[in-house]
Amino acid sequence: MQNEMLERLMDFPVIAAAKSQSGLKRALQSPCSVVFLLFGSICNIGELAEAVRSAGKLAVVHADLIDGLSPREVSARFLKETAAADGVISTKPQLLRCARDLGLITVQRFFLLDSMSLENAEKHLAESAADFIEILPGAMPKVIRGFARKTGIPLIAGGLIADKEDVVSALGAGATGVSTTREALWFQ
Repeated sequence: MQNEMLERLMDFPVIAAAKSQSGLKRALQSPCSVVFLLFGSICNIGELAEAVRSAGKLAVVHADLIDGLSPREVSARFLKETAAADGVISTKPQLLRCARDLGLITVQRFFLLDSMSLENAEKHLAESAADFIEILPGAMPKVIRGFARKTGIPLIAGGLIADKEDVVSALGAGATGVSTTREALWFQ
């Protein structure tokens, strides 16, 4: 599954990060072939993931943002078996390890606020089994460049991506893809 997502990002490196039903509708119409689902509940996440898959796109669910899910291994199993998601995003390494063991694409999200959070992220990556790393904010080319070199894990830049210049800058710094909720960027 990791290779499939990598190939899709090579063709179109912008990831539609849908945070509402109306955003999802636009994401499904976009040329983005990967959709990050940043909303939903255990009652509807299966339907949301199915809508994404039916549009021929990969459905990657941010487990930390889904109402009713806990940061436990059972949530990964639920997303695989019940919601039929293609992948999982989380800040929780134990959830991602289980998801990866189940064959799901895994994206470990890090919030890089200062040098301490950068150091902590690097420590966590030593024990991580994530297929991808997502760092926020993503409008930091110098940090992206250094992080991409150190880890060797495909990196996704997200958060505060405001325009096409930010997308090009992140990709030029070594990001494999860029996730954004800015719908205009999904169509560029």
